[in-house]
Amino acid sequence: MPMDIRVGDVLTMKKKHPCGSNQWLVLRAGMDFRLRCRGCGHELLLPRAKAEKGIRRVERPETP
Repeated sequence: MPMDIRVGDVLTMKKKHPCGSNQWLVLRAGMDFRLRCRGCGHELLLPRAKAEKGIRRVERPETP
């Protein structure tokens, strides 16, 4: 069963990006995730199955 990941969530991944950050902002969610590194701004497209294996924590911004 797929995880509940939404646009705007911040994912903390198990492995670090070469810039040193392990936090990614979700720009698009579907069969693939479009993620932006919170450290350097690099964007990538990652298949859902591969992304879900590497997720350690999901932070969802609170909506008032």
